[in-house]
Amino acid sequence: MTEGDAAPATVAEPGSRNLLMRVVVALVLAPAAIAIAYAGGWLWTALVISAAVGLYLEWLGIVGSARQTSVTASGVAALVLSGVFLTAGWIDASLLASVLGLGLVAWLSPARRHWNAAGFCYAGAASIASVILPRDQTFGFSALMLVLLVVWATDSAGYFAGRGFGGPKLWPRVSPKKTWAGAVGGFAASLFVAAGFAAFGLARPGPALLLAAVLSVASQLGDLFESAVKRRFGVKDSSHIIPGHGGLLDRLDGFVAAVVLAAVLGLFRGGVDGVGRGLMVW
Repeated sequence: MTEGDAAPATVAEPGSRNLLMRVVVALVLAPAAIAIAYAGGWLWTALVISAAVGLYLEWLGIVGSARQTSVTASGVAALVLSGVFLTAGWIDASLLASVLGLGLVAWLSPARRHWNAAGFCYAGAASIASVILPRDQTFGFSALMLVLLVVWATDSAGYFAGRGFGGPKLWPRVSPKKTWAGAVGGFAASLFVAAGFAAFGLARPGPALLLAAVLSVASQLGDLFESAVKRRFGVKDSSHIIPGHGGLLDRLDGFVAAVVLAAVLGLFRGGVDGVGRGLMVW
């Protein structure tokens, strides 16, 4: 998410083109993601695994380890195996693949071992959370949609509120363009999403509002975390794979934080086979 004050007239046209590109890409990717999530099964798993691999590779690129072939290959192989095992219901095998993958990434890293391992944990946690959250056939899809819509609402409303109102910066040392207005706007939008879920009987009003608020904050913290990592290594965008949005890390940073938190809450309350129910039924 990128926020900022209104651009001067001399740069208004390039800024408008970038905004148009963001909107067009979002209108294509969002429905596609929802359709694949609804289809579920191996199709959703394939998307999740692909995204996790992309996150890991972009992370290695940011920290300067992309050319470490053994680190790249071992991490990618472990992420793929973990995701496949998890979808097949082999939870122990999935966890074993993740642990072995983390060990290999750390052992094979000639430099920046901790950063490489952190990148694998980041991508692995995102993958596992995104697969186990919608496994519950009754509540899984609605749980995933709640997370996705809260993150998208927080991101989009924050972008427009930040551009429209400007004002004091949220954390200028980490992300110079993010404002308090954007943070508040994104947070407020997440509550509207929760109200919609409650209105359609998908969740109780009180828990839905509280859950959306917590996930919105997590999403924004995830955004700031990724910005801090990029600033640490002097990188502006994680990649340029998504027109108008940068890389997968730039686009999914908030979702990763929110979906991991949602999966932890659901797992704690509903167990491995009832993560969606644990998140949605209070």
